[in-house]
Amino acid sequence: METLQRLYEMSALDEMVVTPAYLLMLLIAFLLLYLGIFKKYEPLLLVPIGFGVLLANFPTGDMAVVQGLDTHQSILTIAKEHGIMNMLYYTLIKTGLLPPLIFMGVGAMTDFGPMLRNLRLAFFGAAAQIGIFTVLLGAIAIGFTPQEAGALGIIGGADGPTAIYTANALAPHMLGPIAIAAYSYMALVPVIIPLVVRFSTTEKELLINMKEQDKLYPSTVKIKNIKLVKILFPIALITLIAILVPAATPLVGMLLFGNLIKEIGSDTGRLYEAASSTIMNTATIFLGLTVGATMTAETFLNKDTLLIILGGFLAFAISIFGGIMAVKIYNLFAKKKINPLIGATGLSAVPMASRVANEIALKKDSSNHLLQYCMSSNISGVIGSAVAAGVLISMLS
Repeated sequence: METLQRLYEMSALDEMVVTPAYLLMLLIAFLLLYLGIFKKYEPLLLVPIGFGVLLANFPTGDMAVVQGLDTHQSILTIAKEHGIMNMLYYTLIKTGLLPPLIFMGVGAMTDFGPMLRNLRLAFFGAAAQIGIFTVLLGAIAIGFTPQEAGALGIIGGADGPTAIYTANALAPHMLGPIAIAAYSYMALVPVIIPLVVRFSTTEKELLINMKEQDKLYPSTVKIKNIKLVKILFPIALITLIAILVPAATPLVGMLLFGNLIKEIGSDTGRLYEAASSTIMNTATIFLGLTVGATMTAETFLNKDTLLIILGGFLAFAISIFGGIMAVKIYNLFAKKKINPLIGATGLSAVPMASRVANEIALKKDSSNHLLQYCMSSNISGVIGSAVAAGVLISMLS
């Protein structure tokens, strides 16, 4: 009996019985894993995040991230006293390293061609950022600090790494719920975009055929050497952004660097392969695990978490609505009309948002292929959300 008593004391059973919140967090971890594995909702991120939540909520497992540690301690000291997950968090997340690395991989997998060929459509990616600033003001009004409100509002950009980067800079104690909300709503793009479109557009607007509009009003500007333009574009854009919004340089700079090594071609082929595969995949694994490990019962099970999830949804929906309304206003003054579905894709959820909008258009008219037009707004939304994050960090830090 003494041996059995020691075995029981050695286990985590006693603490789990005394503190049922552990069990609830384990259920949340199982739910995230279920959504990622079986429902295939953003599996590359929900699976590591869910597993990180699982690891963090086993009592005495020493895998939960502890907020507020003295960052002047050595990495070895943090690992010895607080476990390997804290070592990874304070090395990779707290320093702001992983989100820019992921952005480099995203840039390496992004083609700016559709945006460069339809630059006027790229402005709707900026209009779609309205959800960020609307929820920012609303969150301050209900009691969040400006820093917390900024971290919450950035969910409206529909970009997971940007949300994590901003939350880490402004409100690290909200990092876990914000990451979960951001990636959950990104996974629900096929549900949220049709919902907003249904209540904000008309049948006539959804039938606007962009190819027919191009025939009626052909563009007078032709790009003669698209390859050269695609090489010069990231260099020119980062120069402009780094001067105007320096705080956005880490994210946008790595995004555009990844794109540059892709567009140069075979001369930087090895760099492109590393950025788009090895580095991207490694960064994604550690990002998911460490962010998940911040979601302990103490930090997650409170009213602020519910407000974050609700506010994130509103930011997301308002951003889609803002892009649609920008197109509708534009159409009031322009001869060449634009399908409002293009405005609905001014999010960072590339290319899912564009695919969803294209499917909606094809259901209305099987000849109305909008994908290349939607990608222009969609890609600019990636840049727009990163710039918005830089503005928030500059103003609120």
